[in-house]
Amino acid sequence: MPDMTLEKKYMQEGFRFVCGCDEAGRGPLCGPVVAAAVILPEDAEIEGLNDSKKLTEKRRERLFDIIKEKAVAYAICEASPAEIDEINILNASMLAMKRAIEALDIKADFALIDGNCTRGIPIPSLAVVSGDAKCSSIAAASILAKVTRDRLCLEHDRLYPEYGIAKHKGYPTKVHMDAVRAHGPSPIHRLTFLKFLDKE
Repeated sequence: MPDMTLEKKYMQEGFRFVCGCDEAGRGPLCGPVVAAAVILPEDAEIEGLNDSKKLTEKRRERLFDIIKEKAVAYAICEASPAEIDEINILNASMLAMKRAIEALDIKADFALIDGNCTRGIPIPSLAVVSGDAKCSSIAAASILAKVTRDRLCLEHDRLYPEYGIAKHKGYPTKVHMDAVRAHGPSPIHRLTFLKFLDKE
């Protein structure tokens, strides 16, 4: 289970506001990649907090409001499908995380970043592999990003019902790929993710 060990380590080293940062939506064929940054209080206790992928949708939705209520500061930002196509998904993910960190009402002075890359992060930072399973602030960010992106998928499903986005959340399922073959890409599809169309 994630805890505040890493956050406290950097606080003890003199950093005042340590944020956790994570993204959701690197793999889907459509929609933005969404990132969140969260600063939790040092004594944060959020029951059931965990990597968003290990939680049910219902649990994530419940924790979404609790995290926003308990956080010292939080921000949720995104990079668009067009940006993903232009600069690639890794760079777009890092851009979304940079935007989230810069959008915090209380400015973080250190960032714990989920993954193995801190490219473009504008403050001192540490990449933490599987950070959403280790650091409470990264786990909190993973939940805010995931819930926000899932809600966006419901909006996209209403706009483009022929793709079934509410069900597969944009991931490359057979149903989704068949829908793209039948209807062509929508305005929210990532064109660089549709290479399967070139092979047909």
